[in-house]
Amino acid sequence: MSDQKAQLHIGVLIFGCGHHQAAWLMPDSSVERVGDISYYQDLAQIAERGLFDAVFFADNQSFPAKDDTSMPAFWFDPIVNLTAISQVTHHVGLVSTISSTFSNPYTAARQLLSLDHISGGRAGWNLVTSMTDLEAKNHGMAELPNHDERYAIADEFAEVMNAAFESWHPEDFKHDREKNQLVDSKNIEPFNHKGVNFAVKGPLSTPSSPQGKPVAMQAGASKQGVVLAVKYADAVYSVSWNIEQARNFRKRMDAEIAKQGYTDRRLKIFPGLVTYVGKTHEEALEKKAALDEKLLIETALKQLSFFVQQDCSAWELDAKVPELPPVEEFTGPVGRYETVLEIINDTDPTVRELLGYLNAGGGHLTLIGTPETIVDEMEYWLNEGVADGFNLMPPTLPGSLEDFVDLIVPELQKRGLYRTEYIGSTFREYLGV
Repeated sequence: MSDQKAQLHIGVLIFGCGHHQAAWLMPDSSVERVGDISYYQDLAQIAERGLFDAVFFADNQSFPAKDDTSMPAFWFDPIVNLTAISQVTHHVGLVSTISSTFSNPYTAARQLLSLDHISGGRAGWNLVTSMTDLEAKNHGMAELPNHDERYAIADEFAEVMNAAFESWHPEDFKHDREKNQLVDSKNIEPFNHKGVNFAVKGPLSTPSSPQGKPVAMQAGASKQGVVLAVKYADAVYSVSWNIEQARNFRKRMDAEIAKQGYTDRRLKIFPGLVTYVGKTHEEALEKKAALDEKLLIETALKQLSFFVQQDCSAWELDAKVPELPPVEEFTGPVGRYETVLEIINDTDPTVRELLGYLNAGGGHLTLIGTPETIVDEMEYWLNEGVADGFNLMPPTLPGSLEDFVDLIVPELQKRGLYRTEYIGSTFREYLGV
């Protein structure tokens, strides 16, 4: 058995000008650049300087500009954005969100494999079922299919994607002039998928990639989401406010792995992580306080309303949070709702205090302090087996990302918890999946 110390994987979720709702209001905000592709290229280069495993884009296929402070955080299509990023980076992985509810699996597989070839094997995809009726109405639907139906579609979608990803291989492209042979046609056959939701003959027009197929990520925390992850994913993004929530999520994953009959499968888990880091604890607190002071309460209440699927606009800010229904009765995004309940259980907050906990990243693990104290907690989660790495959600961009790279990464490296150079050339190699 190897006695080599386990190392953390780090990715970054790029969102607008930062995950804190007030990031755009700061004097040094990058808000003017959210429609400039060079901005995202610059952020990816910072992540690559920090030897990150991946940059990741979420997605929302609607723009509900209901007031004058609506942030167009998804200005570019994520695959197009990542393709541009691939041209100015050499190592960092490139993860795009794909909605099985709205996407055509043939087209999605072709786009992802194209990105994988263009980047030399650095592509990944995060499978989601989408969350809002506003998105559905942009795709010819009156409303979003119910939760069970969406996950049934997602299961079949992932099955088709996997068939398409490996329907033929680059070595089948012979381009032999002397034999007058372009392809080995006997190895390029239809896979003939005919299911409830999709009918795809195949094969794909693009061969498999340098890493075989793009790395599959999954982020759903519902029962169906966990089942889907164990069946198809290489790694999982999770929401964990505290280590108890992280332990429970690992237990759920392990129980489902056993239920599905796998004997040697262990999914990598990457909880979201929000960091405020300074050379002193006081400096870190000041960074958070400066952002919190700019927070627009009305905007924060709208976010909370979405998380709990009810109107919170009339809630009294300095009163305790009204009683919420148990998670078993909740029909919205379960993972985030569980986190809201966990925060309430841990802290018994007022509504204003709850908004403070949620205003950067929506209730993910939030660490405030020096590089040493922050890495202490990251190392603890790794050693406890509840996190194989973290999906960084910087409160501001590029500032908080640069702080992580310049202050936290060296401390991780000093402890042997993080790479000092990229080993391998594909995203799959970096993650060891």
